[in-house]
Amino acid sequence: MSTIQILLSLAVCLFIGLMLTRVLKPLHLPDVTAYLIGGVLIGAYCLGRFTVGGFAFGFNNEVAPAEAFGIISDIALGFIAFDIGNEFRVKDLKKIGKQATVIGIIQAVAATVVVDAALVGLHFILLSATGVDYLPLPACILLGAIASATAPAATLMVVRQYKAKGKLTDLLLPIVALDDAVGLIIFAVSFGISKAMYGGHMDVISVAVEPLLEIILSLILGAILGVILSYVEKMFHSHSNRLTLMITFVLLSVAMAKLHFNPGYVNVHFSSLLTCMMLGTVFCNLCPTSEEMMERTEKWTKPLFLLFFVISGASLDLSVFTQPVFIIIGVIYILFRSAGKYLGAFGSAKLTHCDDHTVKYLGITLLPQAGVALGMVSTVAADAVFGNTAIGNTVRFTILFGVLIYEIFGPMMTKWALTRAGDITAKPEGKTARRINPKEE
Repeated sequence: MSTIQILLSLAVCLFIGLMLTRVLKPLHLPDVTAYLIGGVLIGAYCLGRFTVGGFAFGFNNEVAPAEAFGIISDIALGFIAFDIGNEFRVKDLKKIGKQATVIGIIQAVAATVVVDAALVGLHFILLSATGVDYLPLPACILLGAIASATAPAATLMVVRQYKAKGKLTDLLLPIVALDDAVGLIIFAVSFGISKAMYGGHMDVISVAVEPLLEIILSLILGAILGVILSYVEKMFHSHSNRLTLMITFVLLSVAMAKLHFNPGYVNVHFSSLLTCMMLGTVFCNLCPTSEEMMERTEKWTKPLFLLFFVISGASLDLSVFTQPVFIIIGVIYILFRSAGKYLGAFGSAKLTHCDDHTVKYLGITLLPQAGVALGMVSTVAADAVFGNTAIGNTVRFTILFGVLIYEIFGPMMTKWALTRAGDITAKPEGKTARRINPKEE
């Protein structure tokens, strides 16, 4: 792909993302939804399929594949995780730490159990009705594990855009962060079980050792980098230099998390989300000016997040609609994952004595799903056992369908839930400072 095409694609992303927020403003949709819809419009199944003079004003698989811009997604997710890590301040965790931990674990496990049960039932129904195993049992187990994952990016963007603040928001961001760690463990264990069901051999190392190592080593790496950042930051006094330093360490964390080793029979990997999350957690607790610095980072990262969501929208595979059986499986997956998330959050929030609004609306804010789930799908697709089988294809099409629905409607539901809980308050239509008429003040 040429430099001209790369720059053209990025310019189109930024422009279409901004314009869609204006076009859809009368519908009061979150900006995240506008970005995703803009991405779909310039994706390979819509405007992106057309080229002019050999250049694509969007994304298509021949001239400008969306996958080629994966580095932007990696960096954006790194900053999102870093930002969420700043929610783990010791002074706040003393108040909500127990609640966030209990809810984070229970709602993730509940989603997995409910989806597993529903899909196993659907497996027998489809098998008896058609005689074809459209939904193999190992695929059911994998889909149940992926159901545990929640997308931190969409949730964070809605919270930022509407400046949500309250008991539900304070609890939500730590839960979303914990959800990724719990989801990784559930997926790793389920992955091993699925392989055992498919091949008849249980690999203890891949089921237990490797996922625990990934989590522990990622947290250690993030903590070390966070300590270094906190001490190096003291050498600088200007806001611009401190901002540059923070960006440097987030990029360094993302890069180091890409490393992997193979000592003996164990595959050692890092999670960039957990690494950057721990980087932000350590930094916010050691640096006394971290809150002020994070406010400045938010301004720098907004264009980056816009690119991330537009490219994510362009990457959505609309070909899932050509497979009726996968639509059925996808609908069941969406309905029962939503039920599992909501009931798990509802029950655990009530168990930990949260306020009524949190109990009622927390589960709705945990529905968005994207980056982490797609990463799990990539793991299945790249696996030598599942990659080119019916199991891999079933998992891929079902999750792509689910992500398509969740990413478009999830942010809207999150906004609605936070508004109903009182964390988002209606504000009068504002004007930028340069447009305000002094006589009106």
